Amino acid sequence: MNYGVVNDRLAGSGGGVAAVPFLDLPRPLAFAHRGGSAHAPENTWRAFEYAVKLGYAYLETDARGTADGRLMSFHDRTVDRVTDGTGPIASISYADVSALRVAGTEPIPLLEDLIGAWPGIRFNIDLKDEAAITLLPDVLRRTGAWDRVCVTSFSGARLRVFRDLTERPVCMAVSPASVAAIRFTPALPGVIGRQARRLDLAQARCAQIPVRVASEAFITRAHAMGVAVHVWTVNDKQVMNRLLDLGADGIMTDQVALLREVLTARGQWHPRDS
Repeated sequence: MNYGVVNDRLAGSGGGVAAVPFLDLPRPLAFAHRGGSAHAPENTWRAFEYAVKLGYAYLETDARGTADGRLMSFHDRTVDRVTDGTGPIASISYADVSALRVAGTEPIPLLEDLIGAWPGIRFNIDLKDEAAITLLPDVLRRTGAWDRVCVTSFSGARLRVFRDLTERPVCMAVSPASVAAIRFTPALPGVIGRQARRLDLAQARCAQIPVRVASEAFITRAHAMGVAVHVWTVNDKQVMNRLLDLGADGIMTDQVALLREVLTARGQWHPRDS
């Protein structure tokens, strides 16, 4: 990678990074967090469909496996909080998971069905358990969606194992350890360059961080390493505007209508092509 070129693109295009297909739409990117859970039950068809109708090109979701190896769009370890069932989803068969209802009305989607439903949509996928690591590569092979996903996790080990299981490069978010490295790396050209090369080898194209980490200094360092910055989960209009002013490359929100409104007012709303 030519880091000078990458940095020139960052300065000139409002956040361009390494040329990977997942990140090739105009910035800032708008992510519907769990489909946009302020408007419909999280990680359900109804939530995702609402965001798609608004023009969102990026949907954020979570991946967990059932007891018999089906990969679901589901956040929690257990089904207790959001469904009418109980117990860890990893101990429940797909047939029984399919019978559960989120908020009493909505079925839990298969991740593969979501990816297949909208061929033009990109999916940001958080690996929530070990089963998801081994199941997701097969989903990507069946759907051919390698270029339409970005994989993230709070576990650096999960990211490493997933990367080793894939025969094709996939856009990946940096690990928690790399977030810390970006945050505290001295702003010296040699040091920045070495860290940039490590991230490139790990296929790490974006840092997905909470609002409290998203300082101007962090964004500047990440950009110097050729890494985009996506901030979660931002549901306040003033905070959205502040982060965009700082140069954040993407915002993840539950309030998908509000983020569209903010970006439209700034002339930065880029709906997906119909």
